Amino acid sequence: MYSNLITITINYNEIIKTSPVVLVEFYASWCPHCQRMTPIVDQVKSQLQNRVPLYQYDIDKNEAESTEADIQSVPTFIIYSNGVEKWRHSGEIESKDLLKKVEEYM
Repeated sequence: MYSNLITITINYNEIIKTSPVVLVEFYASWCPHCQRMTPIVDQVKSQLQNRVPLYQYDIDKNEAESTEADIQSVPTFIIYSNGVEKWRHSGEIESKDLLKKVEEYM
């Protein structure tokens, strides 16, 4: 699961504030909904072709970021634009719907 994660070397605030648009996923390795989202997230990432960065945070390994983003359940997807949260969705979502929402903010 999540074999193609990006290793993050800058902090969460820098990521969301320095990108015109960024998609962030908060997940947990033990979460069955997150596991079902893996191929969907991979598909969306492929379709975006690096036009929008996608960062994934394991809530158990990134407690500070999860707290800062006020994550109440997983998976949670957040779209930020220049540091401002524009959209949030908790739970499973179809790839076409996630892609459409990201493209709205591109």
